[in-house]
Amino acid sequence: MNNTVKTWLSKSREELDEIYRNAEPGNIPSGDTHGTAILAGSIFSKIVAAFARLLAWQGKVFDLFCPDGQAGLLVNKITPFSLSFIVAKVYRDKSWLDGKDTIVIDYSKTSFVAKVIRDEIREIEPGVYLGKVWWGKTRVLDFALTRDNVD
Repeated sequence: MNNTVKTWLSKSREELDEIYRNAEPGNIPSGDTHGTAILAGSIFSKIVAAFARLLAWQGKVFDLFCPDGQAGLLVNKITPFSLSFIVAKVYRDKSWLDGKDTIVIDYSKTSFVAKVIRDEIREIEPGVYLGKVWWGKTRVLDFALTRDNVD
């Protein structure tokens, strides 16, 4: 796990929101990313992150099909076998958190299971993204995505 992401596991939701608000969207990721679920402000956040990674969600695989790399699709890697399920559209739009530009991961038209989920991510440092998960218009979780090979 990336050192930046390790520090995020001990931060409060307010601290993570501040990091997110101060970041630019950055580049939309391309290819395979590793995911870490963050239960902000909990003494159990490291345990939750480990169990989520082991049993439920390992990250996302991005496929940018627009020539300028500004939009695409992704699939989530889930289960202990990193099976690819739950497709989403990826594009730039305004954040529901602060109204600034962000990278949106939109499941509303691509997934029956995750239809009400919207993720937002911003690149905090090269290859390291902080994300927000929305269930409808309610914030439910934070997460991190990291890439091994950063351009």
